[in-house]
Amino acid sequence: MPLNFYIYYRVEQAHAASLELRIHAMQTALRKQTGVAGRLLKKRDDSLLWMEIYEDVAESGPFEDALMQAVEKYHLKQFVEAGSQRHTECFVL
Repeated sequence: MPLNFYIYYRVEQAHAASLELRIHAMQTALRKQTGVAGRLLKKRDDSLLWMEIYEDVAESGPFEDALMQAVEKYHLKQFVEAGSQRHTECFVL
């Protein structure tokens, strides 16, 4: 059963531009590796609250592993606001 992944977090304002470039690079690499295209959204009235969306993921285990490795490779956690973390929610289609 395909899943949709929604990952949200707060970013440090000073590093937002650099992080956005890293996320787009990571999503491009993930798409090449897994076939899953990601999107990046920013909350309308809170530009430091971001959400990555990965839809219609057929094989969740391999995708989650690839995503976890990509987050480490691109050092994304260092740009998340202090005291915050990346939250992942999965929904079925």
